[in-house]
Amino acid sequence: MKINILVCDLFEEWQSPETPAYAEMLQRLFSAVAPALEYETFDVHRGVFPVEFHADELYLIPGSRDSAYDDTPRVRKLIRLVRDMDAAKIKMAGICFGHQLIAQALGGRVGKARQGWGAGLRRSAICDPKASGYFPKGTMSLLYNHHDQVTALPPQAVCFAQSDFCPFEGFYVDDRILTFQGHPEYTPDYSRHLLLHHAGDEPEEVRAGALASLNGPADSAMAAEWMVNMFG
Repeated sequence: MKINILVCDLFEEWQSPETPAYAEMLQRLFSAVAPALEYETFDVHRGVFPVEFHADELYLIPGSRDSAYDDTPRVRKLIRLVRDMDAAKIKMAGICFGHQLIAQALGGRVGKARQGWGAGLRRSAICDPKASGYFPKGTMSLLYNHHDQVTALPPQAVCFAQSDFCPFEGFYVDDRILTFQGHPEYTPDYSRHLLLHHAGDEPEEVRAGALASLNGPADSAMAAEWMVNMFG
């Protein structure tokens, strides 16, 4: 089984000496639940996109500092790519920016979160039976770092988790599209590094609350397992 990672941003200046490159962070996430997976990365941030799709593979769109509503060549091309994959019934997963981009491409809406910056560990309520199989406690806790969020779902999408901060913490379409607003690939140490060294323009009370939240456990493996199981 193979996961194709469409790397939309390297976040190089956000890395600490102890954290791996972003694509490696994603591979570590999935390899922890499925060691035999294969990977291919596409440097979308440099204009390298897949030219063909395979129905037995998963295409993952992860985080980026771009916004899904940006009118730029790269975002427009990603929107077209998602629509082409959707038309061909290709399996897709989205994380943060990828979650928002897939929603935007398929008829939903994305905008700035009216609550401001969402960061740290956040718990959301599971609101769909399919998700309950992966999150049996009835909640999902993931690490976050976002200013945008989905404000309206695509017509065919099913929301599976909600919180007071974000109405659509994740959604799926049939058994071929699955997205998360949170970052299951993040570790608490990486989140702490971002909050301490790359959040200087954010409100101090928000940053302090986000730092305090990192003591709780994240359900990253559960999210990864669901994405892997999309292979069928």
